[in-house]
Amino acid sequence: MLPKLRSGAFGGGDPALSSAGAGLRRAARVAVAGCLGVQPGERVLIVTNPVPDTSRISRALYDAVLEAEGRPTLLYQPVRSQLQFADEAVYAALASRPQVFISVSHLKLGQDARGVADPYTAGGTSYDSLLHALLYGEKAVRAFWSPEVDRRIFAAAVPIDYTRLSADCQRVKPLLDRAVRVRITAPGGTELELGLEGRMSSADDGDFRRPGSGGNLPAGEVYISPQLGSAHGRIAFDGSLALPDRVLTPRRPVLVEVRDGLAGEIRGGPEAGLLEASLREAAEQALTLEREGKLSSGRGQTYARNTRNLGELGIGLNRSTRILGNMLNDEKVYRTCHLALGRNYDEDAPTLLHLDCLVRRPTIRLTFAGGDSVTLMRDGRLEA
Repeated sequence: MLPKLRSGAFGGGDPALSSAGAGLRRAARVAVAGCLGVQPGERVLIVTNPVPDTSRISRALYDAVLEAEGRPTLLYQPVRSQLQFADEAVYAALASRPQVFISVSHLKLGQDARGVADPYTAGGTSYDSLLHALLYGEKAVRAFWSPEVDRRIFAAAVPIDYTRLSADCQRVKPLLDRAVRVRITAPGGTELELGLEGRMSSADDGDFRRPGSGGNLPAGEVYISPQLGSAHGRIAFDGSLALPDRVLTPRRPVLVEVRDGLAGEIRGGPEAGLLEASLREAAEQALTLEREGKLSSGRGQTYARNTRNLGELGIGLNRSTRILGNMLNDEKVYRTCHLALGRNYDEDAPTLLHLDCLVRRPTIRLTFAGGDSVTLMRDGRLEA
């Protein structure tokens, strides 16, 4: 008979994890017991990479699940970007339907090869990821994902004042849900309008205790998918800029012209060229996948076009962190908003990527049906 695995099986005997300090262990306990609310006997799947920081965070989470009397499984795969497929073992393990799923990745979890080739249907919606089908469609799992995280950020930005964060999210979410139009301006040069009619926002407030709930840790945003084809204007990305394999801080704003909901001309310094190249690479890869039979006929063209879709408006509400050049952290920073190119959250703009890019000190004005309007943020500060 195998010996019973005790709490602290990794952390207690591993000098590397011990050296990470009490802060990491505390953050792991907050994530598992507080944010996820893991109960005795629940199965928890943790997927990570053999990279020092992501591994140490995951091992701390493993120990925290044991302390909560859950049943953790820790699975390692090679590092993946969002333009690569996950190892088949990852989605096979997810198909065992654990109650809780955690992804701690050096870059991203990776695409679901089976789902991209033959999408899942759940709740009347098509999903090209089993995780999304289980989480959003069936509401059979709860989860958090921490892409590109390091232990310093995880230890500092996870144990925060969730009561304050929840209150801020509760101020913002109902207003976004009612809005039909949004106008965003910012000192860096952003002048953008987009539609929200028929869209509902999500609050990443760190409360993932209900089946069907999930988000990032660190938490701290309310986000929404714009209506397809509704965005017009110019975005000036003057904060962190995500590419498929790294995050950049542009020396001068990267200007993106938006028409009919799609990114057109991209101008600026070297970072603008890298963003343009990333969009072209994703589009070309989608067409290649269709030629290889890994995307059904016609879907390659759809995926290629949607690389330029304006897929998200997110409003940072975490008052306990600052811009650090890490997108998981930076998109949550208070007094910022972010706009993503690529995939959206309403599953009607499928593509291979989702690139979050930051705008500092936005002024955000919402217009409601009937014509009433309100300033949600002015110079990055909540007003409504």
